[in-house]
Amino acid sequence: MSVHLLLSAGRGPQECAWALAQLLGRLTADATRQNLVTHRVQTVPGDRPGTYRSAMVEISGAGAEAFAASWSGTLCWQAPSPYRADAGRKNWYVTVRPCRVDSPVTPFTEADVDIVACRTGGPGGQHRNKASTAVRATHRPSGLVVVVDTERQFSLNRRIAIQLLRQRIEHGDETARRAATTARWRIHDELVRGNPTRIERPHPSGQDTATPHRPRQRRRQSAQPRSPR
Repeated sequence: MSVHLLLSAGRGPQECAWALAQLLGRLTADATRQNLVTHRVQTVPGDRPGTYRSAMVEISGAGAEAFAASWSGTLCWQAPSPYRADAGRKNWYVTVRPCRVDSPVTPFTEADVDIVACRTGGPGGQHRNKASTAVRATHRPSGLVVVVDTERQFSLNRRIAIQLLRQRIEHGDETARRAATTARWRIHDELVRGNPTRIERPHPSGQDTATPHRPRQRRRQSAQPRSPR
């Protein structure tokens, strides 16, 4: 099971891009503690080194949905600005929302299409009505139905019906992809400052879980024999 989360600093100041980087590290560390795997699918860097305007993360493993829900909403990184010493503000907000990355593609094979001969009216209808050259084609997986009677030959109408079904299914998949992309862009404008669902702060040691402090190991000095006095 995998879930995608989109983190966005919205239109906030550069501190929000800095806060996003801190929260991304905190989220990744929390996922690791819960035996979940994270993968950064995409990141958009901020103006400052080590900052992000947005980031998309894939979370995989048992409990990924519950974990993603616990990190969704408006997040607050509470710390003084690292860029402006005179800034009194200490709350920097980031929005986090589940999102869809790839829309499913509808498979199309002629074996999934039911073809039925039928009669339709219209100009030159005597020959059509008697010969039943019209085609009613139904794509079972999607439920799409087309009726074609433009030609006098059943085989030609059948071919046209198959092409129409294929085109409509491809158009529907493309529409779904565009809708998913639009939904992701809207997340950037959904940032609501205040009333956060989660507040995170730097650790008292000054080191975040994303960049653990590793003390330097002292080199062992070989014991030298003492010179006799």
